[in-house]
Amino acid sequence: MAARALMIQGTGSDVGKSLIVAGLARAFTRRGLRVRPFKPQNMSNNAAVTADGGEIGRAQALQARAARVPASVHMNPVLLKPQSEIGAQVVVQGKVVGNAKAREYQSMKPGLLEAVLDSFARLADTADLVLVEGAGSASEVNLRASDIANMGFARAADVPVVLLGDIDRGGVIASLVGTRAVIDPADAAMIVGFIVNRFRGDPTLFDDGMKTVARHTGWHALGLVPFFDAASKLPAEDALGIPGRGASAAQGSAGVAPGRTRIAVLAYPRIANFDDFDPLRLEPIVDLAFVRPGEAIPGDARLVILPGSKATIADLAALRQAGWDIDLAAHLRRGGHVLGICGGYQMLGRTIADRDGIEGPPATVDGLALLDIDTVLEGEKVLIETAGETVAGAVPFKGYEMHIGRTTHGASAEGGRPLLRLGDGRLDGTSSANGRVSGCYVHGLMTDDRQRRHWLQRIGAPASDLIYEPEIDATLDLLADHLERYIDCDRLLELARPSRVTVPG
Repeated sequence: MAARALMIQGTGSDVGKSLIVAGLARAFTRRGLRVRPFKPQNMSNNAAVTADGGEIGRAQALQARAARVPASVHMNPVLLKPQSEIGAQVVVQGKVVGNAKAREYQSMKPGLLEAVLDSFARLADTADLVLVEGAGSASEVNLRASDIANMGFARAADVPVVLLGDIDRGGVIASLVGTRAVIDPADAAMIVGFIVNRFRGDPTLFDDGMKTVARHTGWHALGLVPFFDAASKLPAEDALGIPGRGASAAQGSAGVAPGRTRIAVLAYPRIANFDDFDPLRLEPIVDLAFVRPGEAIPGDARLVILPGSKATIADLAALRQAGWDIDLAAHLRRGGHVLGICGGYQMLGRTIADRDGIEGPPATVDGLALLDIDTVLEGEKVLIETAGETVAGAVPFKGYEMHIGRTTHGASAEGGRPLLRLGDGRLDGTSSANGRVSGCYVHGLMTDDRQRRHWLQRIGAPASDLIYEPEIDATLDLLADHLERYIDCDRLLELARPSRVTVPG
């Protein structure tokens, strides 16, 4: 029997498409269906390494987890990773194929549709149900001619669409009815129903609102979904999910609550994989502050983290422009600790060389010189799941590598020591001689309960009993329960239908 498919498109960005697909994936998986998530095109610097050796958007990795299957490159065949002046890095079926500015990418999209349909067919060949997530807004008619992310895909694969609106941001009736008004009639015919997301208050007060949308569009009303408070426990897809602007500054003036330890993460413009620090955000003993340009690093932070970056040299310049290099020096004089991950690790060294212009204009720049290392951006991108232990203390960890670059250590006797020993015997990372500045290429250290407790102990924070991974699975189950209660899931399955795309050959 051919797999059925259903697509969730939105009236705009950040209306909750990723979360709805994740919840439905868990709900239908619990019913015994083989579910596969799929997003034709994604734009995000939060990426995940897949079991088949590529990278996809973090949201699709979470959706795969919700469906209880390994993440695959075919779940997100086109991934755009925004960089600096050069636009975005283009990843196709898990591998980098080049860089493109926005206008250049529009001309590339028709050629990418073949890869999108190929990946979709491969997933459908192993599934009972494929849940497809659109990107941005279904009403971007100015981009419709070359679209592969929303109606362009839906029409090419003959996949029915459910349109999702967000009532929390206001104007949901206009956004749903307006979408029906501006899109092509043949596109509108693909839409079989609508869902209103993030409702607060008495749902009966919006009964007339649901009827109004249905009357003006002709679409089935499939659910009014109340705000899901536990969503904050799940990894966010992109920088829109970073805690609200200005929060860290407010926290800094108020001081840390008794019994809590402040950790600051530098949110530079091209921050990548900031979900590395979600476990710290959930720690009851941690006050996690994302610090943006224009805000000072909190003076009471015990640990400052330099996260990954999609454009290391450009973000290092932004760091200096924000005055964070001065703040870091003061932080270390006060006895604080610093940790760099991936691009943040490269920034902590003496020099960074991008001679071939991989991440921006060719350049060689001075780093922060807090570690005795030098980095050259060159070679193939490393994409691998990894495990090992710390060199000091032999604390185990699991994580992944996702980087371009080769880092070498200086010959200084005070240059520090390697931080991690990988499972294959390789050494990774560096820790300063006094142990207060460290960095490595391994993402996901804080997701591992053993490593997170180790780092909290290093900065003098009390131990916690948070077990992160089971917390994520429990939250996905709660999300599935929530959607089963407020969405007509039986009707969704009836509306899903087999696509007309087949595996080539």
